[in-house]
Amino acid sequence: MDEDVAVKALAALAQSSRLKVFRAIVGAGPEGIQPGQLSVALDVPANTLSFHLKELHHAALVSVQREGRFLRYRADLGAMRSLMDFLTAHCCQGMPCDDMPVVIGDTANC
Repeated sequence: MDEDVAVKALAALAQSSRLKVFRAIVGAGPEGIQPGQLSVALDVPANTLSFHLKELHHAALVSVQREGRFLRYRADLGAMRSLMDFLTAHCCQGMPCDDMPVVIGDTANC
């Protein structure tokens, strides 16, 4: 991941409501979630949710798929891993992070 892509992803997640939306999509797992379900679960008006979903999609953090009249959003777990790799690329005093004690949660099981 290059720096511009990382900045775009981090900027998208830097807004608290949008971060909640993203976390809910991640929590939905590989089957994803429809906007109507997100709106109810998070108590967010549809037009506000639509704005946040577009920002997350523009930052390549979520994918969207049309299913008839409905849309389904899924977290892009590859993008999440790439962002984590970018953020930790220069950690651990030059040693591979795998050799260091676990400091952040294990993302291998995402």
